[in-house]
Amino acid sequence: MSRPRILIVGAGFAGYRTARTLSRLTRGRAHITLLNPTDYFLYLPLLPQVAAGILEPRRVTVSLSDSLPDVRLVLGEADRIDLDDGTLHYTGPEGEEGSLSYDRLVLAAGSVNKLLPIPGVAEHAHGFRGLPEALYLRDHVTRQVELAASADDPKACAARCTFVVVGAGYTGTEVAAHGQMFTDAQVRKHPLRQGMRPRWMLLDVASRVLPEMDEKLSATADRVLRQRGVDVRMGTSVKEATHDGVVLTDGEFVGTRTLVWCVGVRPDPLVESLGLPMEKGRLLVDPHLQVPGRPELFACGDVAAVPDLENPGSYTPMTAQHAWRHGKIAAENVAASLGLGGARKPYRHRDLGFVVDLGGAKAAANPLGVTLSGVPAGAVTRGYHLAAMPGNRVRVAADWLLDAVLPRQAVQLGLVRSWSVPLDTSSPEVARVPGGPGRRADARSGPGAALAADTDDGGGPGRAGSPDEPAKGQPGSGTTQVRPGSGAAQPRSEPETAKGRPLAGPPGSGRGQLRSESETAKGRPAAATAGEPAKNQPGGEPAKNQPGGEPAKNQPGGEPARNQPAPASPPRPPGPDHPAPGPVKRTDAPDDSAKGDS
Repeated sequence: MSRPRILIVGAGFAGYRTARTLSRLTRGRAHITLLNPTDYFLYLPLLPQVAAGILEPRRVTVSLSDSLPDVRLVLGEADRIDLDDGTLHYTGPEGEEGSLSYDRLVLAAGSVNKLLPIPGVAEHAHGFRGLPEALYLRDHVTRQVELAASADDPKACAARCTFVVVGAGYTGTEVAAHGQMFTDAQVRKHPLRQGMRPRWMLLDVASRVLPEMDEKLSATADRVLRQRGVDVRMGTSVKEATHDGVVLTDGEFVGTRTLVWCVGVRPDPLVESLGLPMEKGRLLVDPHLQVPGRPELFACGDVAAVPDLENPGSYTPMTAQHAWRHGKIAAENVAASLGLGGARKPYRHRDLGFVVDLGGAKAAANPLGVTLSGVPAGAVTRGYHLAAMPGNRVRVAADWLLDAVLPRQAVQLGLVRSWSVPLDTSSPEVARVPGGPGRRADARSGPGAALAADTDDGGGPGRAGSPDEPAKGQPGSGTTQVRPGSGAAQPRSEPETAKGRPLAGPPGSGRGQLRSESETAKGRPAAATAGEPAKNQPGGEPAKNQPGGEPAKNQPGGEPARNQPAPASPPRPPGPDHPAPGPVKRTDAPDDSAKGDS
């Protein structure tokens, strides 16, 4: 008798927990396949510490192959699911297409950045959902402080030293708290010429910081932020974003080169394509995490609307704590449906509390309902993270110890460019790269679709700090996004480049459009206007006399020498190294099927 085939889509917190539990329960009696665009599990709650230079990137990642025995890892992103045929079609990282058959399918695709219809945000802001975004932010903040130190113009210095974070939920609060400490440490070693101090602003339309938490913990976080120098403004958000700064909802213009978007998340659009009953963008499931009428289909994490048995008539929120527990129950019920485990179990939960790391020895926590602040909360928070991490505990603890006794290293590695991590992307865990194989253009998300989905809750422009944001500090909702398409934001160039302004290759210039391999493989349209990265860098303007650059005079394709006829140059087929000239036609029109918000 052949072994049953179990396919798990996504290796975030929910998907990773499902795979690990199923591996233990089945003990080789089933084929378990995990589809994910990366080969690691990301411990998202510690991502702000990566951006602040406390932890190295590999510390917050866990190898899927090493930690999931008897699980086959397939790198790729899902294109579409044929429920009647029991087949999932996907695209690999190098553009190859494939298909996977299954007897049981577990959807744990996670969530993507939540966008709002605010002019300029998609072009000038960056999210904080994946490792590439954290690495970019660390380099970008370091660069801005260094450029400010050498700036002669006080206004330019002030703008480069102003960092705006939108969204005072778990993510935004931790980013602002760690960011202020990070930049203050830089300035202490290398003071600014004008004697200025870096300024971090935390904005939210909510009435208080961390509106999801107890008021006492919210007050603790607010006090710590203000004492540290963070400009906390509640009831305020961004009305418009430009290259030079942001216009706030109260009419004030703030000069800045940094806008970090931590407003919240929305379910991955993959589940929209199934044509099954939905609840604000999430797939409806029963208390056993099974889709009604589809005994082979399960869903957990941010993409699943799971009935909250503790609060009848409502659904469990999109928090980290719930997604981690969803994975365990989903695995047990999948095994039970195949006769490889015990009886099915409904999902029930008990709130264990929350922890928020505010940097240094400061934190806010309420484990088991006990309100803590200061050093005790910091100890509980770090102890909780070490206990919750599925790996790298010793390395993380060692980095914390070194950070406490040694000065922090603030250097630019230059590994991730601005255009590699656009806000409007459904793959925050994968940095965009120039070139890449092209496929069909069937994007299901993008500026239009994302905005339509994110404004369907009546929240209106500028809504920040959504309670649907995964809870930092809790094992939670996965960051693995697997989807049938992506929006192509118009990537901007680094504002700190030598020319200091975004440049775009004009139509017919021959300057290649920027896109990631995984996105072009699935037919995602290339950006219509590509920023100009540093010359001779990957994705930048090729050096003159090099393929794709400005040909040298008297060379084929270049400017002919005077009094000489222009030589005919043979056509060269476009490819990853020689992109076709001119802009790529956009196909990311709004898709009504992606509507719905969480």
